[in-house]
Amino acid sequence: MGRDVRVRRVYDGVTDGDGERVLVDRVWPRGVSKEEAHLDRWEKDIAPSTELRKWYGHDVDKFEEFRRRYDAELKDPERAAALDRLRGEADPGPLTLITATKDVDHSQAAVLADILGS
Repeated sequence: MGRDVRVRRVYDGVTDGDGERVLVDRVWPRGVSKEEAHLDRWEKDIAPSTELRKWYGHDVDKFEEFRRRYDAELKDPERAAALDRLRGEADPGPLTLITATKDVDHSQAAVLADILGS
């Protein structure tokens, strides 16, 4: 059985079953205060590079290539260490990855959830 890893938008609010809530975006979400976000922490080191994020531009047609490139970036020592921290939190679970992205199914949070949930 896989780990209990979820993805939610920061704008959706908190639910009782969220467990640890970790923001995985590089940029702080617009219009949300730290109090409103109800985060346990911000793991911006795991976010895709600015170059990759701009190249992708949330174009669904590019998602599989984005996933491949992001997976390669996750091997960078800083991102790998952040991924290990998240993996440690996912083991007892639940872990909720928080993003501001509108399309969470085609986001870095979804890629991370797939990796951490397996």
